[in-house]
Amino acid sequence: MRKAKVLYKNEWAGTLAQHDNGSFVYSYEASWLNDSTKPQVSLTLPKHKGPFRSENLFPFFYNMLPEGTNKQTVCYNLRIDEKDNFGILMATAKFDTIGAVRILKLED
Repeated sequence: MRKAKVLYKNEWAGTLAQHDNGSFVYSYEASWLNDSTKPQVSLTLPKHKGPFRSENLFPFFYNMLPEGTNKQTVCYNLRIDEKDNFGILMATAKFDTIGAVRILKLED
């Protein structure tokens, strides 16, 4: 299983994980859920206590990935399989992203 912190304006909002079978889970941090001033990270991921589950990378996170030649260049330079969307997300969305959300790899 691979995990990543989801930061919203540099605050830990939730955790995104990919299970060994390739499915994904996103869940909000308890402190984020309990603070009514904190927004949801995406319209498709409203704040609630239960985890979100998906067989594919959630569209909100998928749309953070580079495309076309940018994706090919990233994959070639970082030696990431072009089909490894979670790996690409962790490698590229930890720095300057469009919007308030960044992704940081969590070490076990």
